[in-house]
Amino acid sequence: QLQLVESGGGLVQPGGSLRLSCAASGFTLDYYAIGWFRQAPGKEREGVACISSSGGRTKYADSVKGRFTISRDSAKNTVYLQMNSQKPEDTAVYYCAAGTTAQVMCVPWEYEYWGQGTQVTVSS
Repeated sequence: QLQLVESGGGLVQPGGSLRLSCAASGFTLDYYAIGWFRQAPGKEREGVACISSSGGRTKYADSVKGRFTISRDSAKNTVYLQMNSQKPEDTAVYYCAAGTTAQVMCVPWEYEYWGQGTQVTVSS
């Protein structure tokens, strides 16, 4: 059974940092492009950061450029999202997703497999 599990969410103060993890079971992430998406109440799901299967290409939403970093750890079959200098508008449920797409447009329909999400709340 193919499964993605996110962890690392929680409450953080503005300006703080969190690192989200996306661990896979039942398949190897090396063969998949991976994306981090988020969805705030009443808003559409948006791509935050995406990385190609090789790790050679990344794409970030303008709102997180310079603050968030996506990375892969093949040995742990895990993908990370390092979030620094967080803002209240980063508050959302964060999802990781895996797909066989060769492109990295960082849009939801590129990805076939999804995790259950982890809540990130940025508040003082």
